[in-house]
Amino acid sequence: MADMEFVTISSGDLTARINPLGAELWSLTDRQGREYMTDADPAFWTGHAPLLFPIVGALNGDRYRIDGQEYELAKHGFARRSMFEIVEAGPAHVRFRLTDSDATRRIYPFAFVLDMAFRLSGTELHMQATVTNPGEEALPFSFGFHPAFAWPLPGGAAKSDHVIAFEHDEPQPIRRIEPETGLVLPEPVRTPVEGHLLHPEASQFEADALIWDHLASRSLTFGAAGGAQLAIAFPDTPMLGIWQKPGAGYLCIEPWQGIADPLGFTGDYREKPGVISLQAGEARSFRMDVAALSAD
Repeated sequence: MADMEFVTISSGDLTARINPLGAELWSLTDRQGREYMTDADPAFWTGHAPLLFPIVGALNGDRYRIDGQEYELAKHGFARRSMFEIVEAGPAHVRFRLTDSDATRRIYPFAFVLDMAFRLSGTELHMQATVTNPGEEALPFSFGFHPAFAWPLPGGAAKSDHVIAFEHDEPQPIRRIEPETGLVLPEPVRTPVEGHLLHPEASQFEADALIWDHLASRSLTFGAAGGAQLAIAFPDTPMLGIWQKPGAGYLCIEPWQGIADPLGFTGDYREKPGVISLQAGEARSFRMDVAALSAD
């Protein structure tokens, strides 16, 4: 896709490029032109920061049920493959919108509005997704962010020196998925977090993502001494995934409201872990803030 089709916003200190297809953040650079996002190497993964809606993760057999009616929906939902319209824009901010259509109602039989806003202020990127229910019946959904940050981050620090420091200690077990189905395994496993620190390494992702379905923290930092770091806040999401294709030059840090189906799940969609419901006229927002802490 040509550059002119992207939306570019800037604060002077940071510049973001966003693809209206999926309202997806493709690039975040600082005043020196250094990139904080994935290189999207096709040998690993060409995604950048897809939005996960109305599901997070995979469904059992790519199918779900509402009131006895079965629907088919691909992993992470349809928002990431949908064209958003621009409803508001300025030099340092932009807001995109996706609404239900005949096509979405065939696979997700609900009225919805999904707004995705980006705003730059100094060295901080503020992102906020807002789901609104314009219909007359309750709207069940999940939502997740899926940004892939550069690993290593710019600034010269070694990849092996990068650390994730959680806001709080995270002693609770984590969840893993069955690689063949993408569904959550029933038994939790011991966390790789030591106190509040996670030392990410490629081998941790050979069985796919690390998943926290009960997370104490709502913020963390990612980076290494001597290099750039990111301070990331996600006050509205109680779950988290961390993922990469082993050996790739990115690390996905993914705040979620919802996770994949449990292995063998055949219940109603409303019973799926992490699904929330909005009553008619209600809205729910999910914020993710990313501050670039330069090595300079």
